[in-house]
Amino acid sequence: MSALDIVTHGCRLNIAESEAIRAALGQQNDLVIVNSCAVTSEAVATARKAIRRARRERPDARIVVTGCAAEVEPDMFRGMAEVDAIVPNARKLDPRLYASSQRRQGPQETEEAPQFPEIPAFAGMTAKGSSHARAFLPVQNGCDHRCTFCIIPFGRGASRSLPAGAVVEQIRAAVDAGHKEIVLTGVDLTAYGADLPGAPGLGQLVERILTFVPDLPRLRLSSLDPCEVDDRLEGLIGDEPRLMPHLHLSLQAGDDMILKRMKRRHNRGDAIALVQRLKARRPDLGIGADIIAGFPTEDEAMFANSLALIDDCDIVFAHIFPFSPRAGTPAARMPQVNPAIVRARAARLRDAGARRRAAWLQDQIGTMQSMLVELDGRSGHAGNFARIQVSEPMAARTIAQVRIAAVDGDSLVGVPA
Repeated sequence: MSALDIVTHGCRLNIAESEAIRAALGQQNDLVIVNSCAVTSEAVATARKAIRRARRERPDARIVVTGCAAEVEPDMFRGMAEVDAIVPNARKLDPRLYASSQRRQGPQETEEAPQFPEIPAFAGMTAKGSSHARAFLPVQNGCDHRCTFCIIPFGRGASRSLPAGAVVEQIRAAVDAGHKEIVLTGVDLTAYGADLPGAPGLGQLVERILTFVPDLPRLRLSSLDPCEVDDRLEGLIGDEPRLMPHLHLSLQAGDDMILKRMKRRHNRGDAIALVQRLKARRPDLGIGADIIAGFPTEDEAMFANSLALIDDCDIVFAHIFPFSPRAGTPAARMPQVNPAIVRARAARLRDAGARRRAAWLQDQIGTMQSMLVELDGRSGHAGNFARIQVSEPMAARTIAQVRIAAVDGDSLVGVPA
């Protein structure tokens, strides 16, 4: 086991930040960092389990917790005997806060972190040291909205954006280091630019990247809020070949009353219309979405609308979350759905998503796909984000043309062209 272990939970932004932490720290003697997520109560419980497992496996290591869960529930982590220190989420990229190689024995209060100036959550992308063929670049952090189920704004703060010039500079560095695909990430990615002079939008950022980094073959976007996909961004998604045909939407529900109670800013019709317009322009677009099962007050008819959304929006990458109340959010004070019903509805949504995905994978047989080869040389992702397995090893971090010959479980089987 390496001297530095980073356990990462949650979103692509956390993945990118963990890579930046790893690059900044190099090899620290006996250090385990748990970069936590707070999106659900289950995510917090997962972080606690990871901490206990790390202590069992590495009894002499120093264990440091950071991430959203550590930000919104610091007292809980301070009370864990296994935890040696907590690094605030806003300062997680400051390597000085992880520097101590000593660990304390038994239960303790976390020491106050030195009051260094805050380092923004855009300190860099580890192009050379990344454990992925894709490079994840955070261009936005925080959120100005207050969805009734979400605790993340309290862990990430207000929305802020990385200026386009710095984005272009980091992408050029990644391309020079051999990356062929960049994934733009953020907590509320489509809010990009609202805090910058002139309020440039995400579409403008994408245009600048494609113009000023002509050697970048593939650009991918992480989760988008459907209400913030404007005409410029919609046109790029529909028509720009270097922007990958894969869209992940933060839908959360398919019923208008539930969406209103969630304090979302779109309705069911908005989501369906957006997908229909985009797929009319780009039929090979692979659609993903987040959907919450069993939100407070959800009855069977409301749930049926969310279930139908998987077909209505052709969702082939369904991320299903059973609702769990987060203390401090308005949804936690709403009338709750019986937990057994929540679990059953989540299972039905997953089954519907799996059926839709299986049919979509079958439709890919016989097509030619452009595959970004992962580090193992035997797997990768198509532009539409379908996972592909190949029998013959190929050069990692290259783009290869493959013919899809079959489906194997949740992956496509490709034959090099």
